[in-house]
Amino acid sequence: MPPVEMLELRDARPEDESDFLRLWQGFCDGYGITLPPEVTAFTWARLMDPANPLTARLACLDGTPQGFAIHQHHPSTWVLGDDGYLEDLFVAPEARGKGLGRALIEDLIAIARAKSWRRLYWLTEIENATARRLYNQFCDNDGHIRYRMTL
Repeated sequence: MPPVEMLELRDARPEDESDFLRLWQGFCDGYGITLPPEVTAFTWARLMDPANPLTARLACLDGTPQGFAIHQHHPSTWVLGDDGYLEDLFVAPEARGKGLGRALIEDLIAIARAKSWRRLYWLTEIENATARRLYNQFCDNDGHIRYRMTL
């Protein structure tokens, strides 16, 4: 019988930078994108800034970060309160199939409820069948199509 791995969910800390960068690179590679180093550095700096609403939660197996959920909240015109937005979710390939993606979403749901956010939403590519199988277990897609203009 394989040993049981200990799962910990927590906020990213400054000492997690190298692990985060490893995971972030895997995330970018998965989408086939290359970000300029200054964008990655800026993202990490914002994640570490307590005054910034962007937050990273880490899923750690036996103390090693193996996944992240980057999220933020914002006011909404549709509800009496705030919405939470799960911007990026990633689990390292070697840690997939162990429930980390589900755990990160459930963790974010608990945070959202504790902070009285009214709704939680996220996006994924329409062809990302693996992610959609997980997301469909939480809720149905709302039928919207995203339009994004680069300024």
